[in-house]
Amino acid sequence: MTNKHFITAGLLGLFSATTQAQDLTVTVTNLTHNIYFTPIIAGAHDSATEIFETTTAATAELEELAEGGDISGVSSILGNAGADVIENPAGGLLASGESTSFVLSNSSGNDYLSVAAMMLPTNDAFIGLDSWEIPSEAGTYTVFLNAYDAGTEVNDELAASIPAFPGGDAGSGGSGVTTEISNATVHIHPGVVGDDDAEGGISDLDNSSHRWLNPVAKLTVVVK
Repeated sequence: MTNKHFITAGLLGLFSATTQAQDLTVTVTNLTHNIYFTPIIAGAHDSATEIFETTTAATAELEELAEGGDISGVSSILGNAGADVIENPAGGLLASGESTSFVLSNSSGNDYLSVAAMMLPTNDAFIGLDSWEIPSEAGTYTVFLNAYDAGTEVNDELAASIPAFPGGDAGSGGSGVTTEISNATVHIHPGVVGDDDAEGGISDLDNSSHRWLNPVAKLTVVVK
C-alpha cells in the first residue's frame, strides 16, 4: 500500500539492521500553539487496513472521530483487522507542546502504522497518519503529521458546532465563516480563519490564539 497522505519523514538515527522489527515506541507531540488533541487512536496493522483515505468520503467511524473525538469506531476497525491497538495513551486531551508515548508490536504482518485524533477547537479537523510502512531496520524515525478535514461538517467555526473549548476562550455571536461544505472528501485542512471579535464577527475562534499551520504534530518512532 502506498501512502495516501502528505507527510515528511526523516531518519534521525540508524542502528543495527534487523530482519523483522518486532517492537516500536511511538511518541506523539502536539506542535500547535493553543489547540488540543482529543484521545488518540493508534495501531500497527496489515496492508489491507486503513483508517482514512484522502479524496474519498469519510467513513462513519472517521466522522465520529473528526467531529466529536469518538475513537471507538476507528478502534473497532483496527481491532477487527487484528491490529495491535492503543487507545488514549495520553489519558485524555493532549495540550500544546505536550507529548505522549506508547509501545506497539508489528509482529504477524502488522507492518503499517496509523494514528488519528480530533483537533479542538475545530469543526471536523483531525491529525492523521494512515498506513505508514514501519521500517524494517532498527533506528529512530520522525514523521510530521498534517491536519486533515473530514469533509463531513461545515467549517463555520461557531462554538455551537464544536464539542468543547478546552482553553475556555470561546467567543460568541459569530455569524459563521461559511455555510457550505466546499469539499466533501477527506483533504488537507484549509486552516482556521478566526477573527478578533469575541462577541461577534464571523467566527467564535480567536485569530491570535486558534490559528495553526501544518504540520500540527510530530511522531517519533523508535524501531527496536
